[in-house]
Amino acid sequence: MLIETHQNSFLFGANAPYVEEQYEAYLGDPSSVTDEWRAWFDALNDTPAIDGSDRDDEPHAPVVSSFIELAKGRHDTPMSRDGGLALARKQVAVQALIAAFRTVGTRTARLDPLQWEPPRALVELTPAYYGLTAADMTTRFSTADTYFFDEDATLEEIVAALEQTYTGTLGAEFMHLTDANERRWWQMRLESTRAKPSFSTADQRRFLERLSAAEGLEKHLHTRYVGQKRFSLEGGESLIVLLDELVRYGASKKVRSVVMGMAHRGRLNVLVNVAGKPLDALFDEFEGRHADTLPEGDVKYHKGFSTFTQTADGAVEVVLAFNPSHLEIVNPVVQGMARAKADAIISDDAGSVLPVEIHGDAAMSGQGVVMETLSLSYTRGHGTGGTVHVVVNNQIGFTTSDPRDTRSSFYATDIVKLIEAPVLHVNGDDPEAVAMAVRLALDYRTEFRRSVVIDLVCFRKHGHQEQDTPAITQPLMYRAIAAHPGVRTLYARKLIAQGAMTAEQVEALVGARREVFDQARGSEVIEASGAADAVIPTRYEPPSPEQVSVLARRIASVPDGYELHPLVNKLLNARRDMASGTKALDWGMAEHLAFASLLHAGVDVRLSGQDSARGTFNHRHAMLHNQKRASRADGVFIPLDHVRDVQGRFTVTNSILSEAAVLAFEYGYSTVNRDALVIWEAQFGDFANGAQVVIDQFIAAGAAKWGQRSALTLLLPHGQEGAGPEHASARLERYLQLSAQDNMRVTQPTTPAQMFHLLRMQALAFDRRPLVVMTPKSLLRHAEAVSTLDELAHGAFHEILPDEALDAARDGNVERVIVTSGKAHFELLDYRRKHGIDDTPIIRVEQLYPFPSEGLAAVLARYPNVKRVIWCQEEARNQGAWSFVEPQLREILPAGATLSYVGPAASASTAPGYHGEHIARQSDVITRAFAK
Repeated sequence: MLIETHQNSFLFGANAPYVEEQYEAYLGDPSSVTDEWRAWFDALNDTPAIDGSDRDDEPHAPVVSSFIELAKGRHDTPMSRDGGLALARKQVAVQALIAAFRTVGTRTARLDPLQWEPPRALVELTPAYYGLTAADMTTRFSTADTYFFDEDATLEEIVAALEQTYTGTLGAEFMHLTDANERRWWQMRLESTRAKPSFSTADQRRFLERLSAAEGLEKHLHTRYVGQKRFSLEGGESLIVLLDELVRYGASKKVRSVVMGMAHRGRLNVLVNVAGKPLDALFDEFEGRHADTLPEGDVKYHKGFSTFTQTADGAVEVVLAFNPSHLEIVNPVVQGMARAKADAIISDDAGSVLPVEIHGDAAMSGQGVVMETLSLSYTRGHGTGGTVHVVVNNQIGFTTSDPRDTRSSFYATDIVKLIEAPVLHVNGDDPEAVAMAVRLALDYRTEFRRSVVIDLVCFRKHGHQEQDTPAITQPLMYRAIAAHPGVRTLYARKLIAQGAMTAEQVEALVGARREVFDQARGSEVIEASGAADAVIPTRYEPPSPEQVSVLARRIASVPDGYELHPLVNKLLNARRDMASGTKALDWGMAEHLAFASLLHAGVDVRLSGQDSARGTFNHRHAMLHNQKRASRADGVFIPLDHVRDVQGRFTVTNSILSEAAVLAFEYGYSTVNRDALVIWEAQFGDFANGAQVVIDQFIAAGAAKWGQRSALTLLLPHGQEGAGPEHASARLERYLQLSAQDNMRVTQPTTPAQMFHLLRMQALAFDRRPLVVMTPKSLLRHAEAVSTLDELAHGAFHEILPDEALDAARDGNVERVIVTSGKAHFELLDYRRKHGIDDTPIIRVEQLYPFPSEGLAAVLARYPNVKRVIWCQEEARNQGAWSFVEPQLREILPAGATLSYVGPAASASTAPGYHGEHIARQSDVITRAFAK
């Protein structure tokens, strides 16, 4: 019989649509289906429903109900008693078998070069599982739903074709794709060729040459630099064939830039044999010499490189991004770099820039940033037109190769089903199958602009690094590895056997590589790095008063008939008053004017983060929504897109709920588009904790380690306001601890004008450093945290804001000065005013790094009789700026004066969780600042 159990997922899953397709065709034209199907459907229409219901108004009811009953094992239906339907039932069984091969056939594919574990057997891939017997093997069945044969074939032929296609050295997963067109595309491309590669002799020779280059480099390094770490590629040399084919075949698909990211495994080989790094430079690094003059530098297997490769279809830029030992963290950086390159291309072909993420198998399933980066794939603000993901699957994590310890999924690649990416699993010992996988992947990406995965199943000849002894924990695997001759040797034997090459030609390739290594000695090489040309500081010029006024009116305008939400309408009305000068400028307006003035000058502005379009605290509203819009596709107006006819590009994106991936993306973007103002905004400054690796390894250290320049701006809402921990502190102390060698600027502006000038200075190439801004929350609407249009049109950002409210004639009477930063200034000011204190200046430090020692010393010198300088902060003593500023203040302390700390005691948490405790603590700090 057809089915003995109702637990067959293929009958309900992949096969049911096929039966319904046949039934749809039958309903339209009975002659369009085979005689067997027509006989079955005729019988079904003459049969009453099993539940006795009327089927006249349910054209699909007969096939659905009968099909389900057959699946459940109910063979006492009129259809099953009709012997004429036997062949039709067997046809359905054949379709179920085909669906099974398409869905899980790759689980039995010949993918492991080591073959150290017994092959898997799946009962779902046997005809008997579907009630088909040996007698059926010579029966001919329709193959209309396949691409194997023209019309029909025997079951024996069908099974052979399925095994060749789905269980060879190239296996594919694509049945999880929602789009039927995509599934059919994969069926056609795989089944029409039986997934069998077909390459010219010239191609085959190139594959062997690439394998010889890969193996030759590893052997040379292993013998010449004994004991040095290199995280070799041995066992996975086909990666070089794969990446070389990505570049060459990609060029034929109009790819003009390939941006790659990878961890340290095999990186040196990729640097030399794909990215084009000179051998001389690599050998110098092994011998302790380097050509760069970076402040710190980095180990050789973290470095990046870029070059242009000439192909038959034109030059292709090949970039390997810098990466620390945080494995997958480079993935979103690569995405940002690729997006920036695509944005810079004046072309409708976004596919001309190809991001390539090279993963490790254990890291692919173990590192959370992989999922975060995948989630960016098709978003409007962070999509890149499809990524080729390559998994260097050496079947072992650090010391474990047991999937029960490595992951909780069947494949390391199962995470990509999050974005419905097809997966090509390929045996690394078959370079031609590897190259075929590349071509399939690029063809799919070109056709559908979606991501695809190549799982390169290989092995790791040595341990995690060359001094490791992996056989201690993996004796079975490493016995198999010891007996493996290497993919180059195996492929060379195959080509010799085919007559594609002679033994002498094979040996000549090996000899040629030795000559290259021998010659690559002694010549001076200037290594390329990520460093930008030196930036000549420019004198900052604010926009003219007339321009500020015009821009203010323009960004407060909306189209006629545009109905805004009442709260947003109120905000726009206030901005119109600000534009006319009848109302002081608030933070949101000053920020908008900074953006508008830059866009007017042709500078791109890019802002992303969680809820950045509106602003977490409802202060920005860069994107306006028509409350009467009819659909999601219309009714959005962005005033900053209408600054002038020809202007810079403004991009504002509400990002996915991720810190690490999105911040890394924007960092990568900023390293490529260095002329833009690129901003990442945390929803709360505390949330940047989730991206600490990006901050530590890229933003703070990228220039010192790699010469990689970035002018990324971080907006981090910061301030103690009773909201408890995780909504109070951006961890100012961490950024100050990371500050050295002029690596970045850390600021805490307290007025809209300060923010306006700070953003403009950052964008206008005043210097090439990341900017960290502790932005306010309560000050966004504070009555005294306001500015005028005149303050925007004149002046600049001030690192120190002196106290101009006190009578300068009494400066000689001042004995106590309070120095602070941020929101605390306004609380101190309010206390001083309420208590009639007129002899205690309050000085604001608006830039904490580089610390403005000279400017602060000049301000303190205005008070010749000062006896006590107080640093007051609202953060706990072990947090905030105190630990950083204390030695700086002591160096400039006026003679005879003492330095005191006033603030909360040290705390394990960033803020009280009880509102009453917060109020009491804040009050105590402010009171003690003025205590005698």
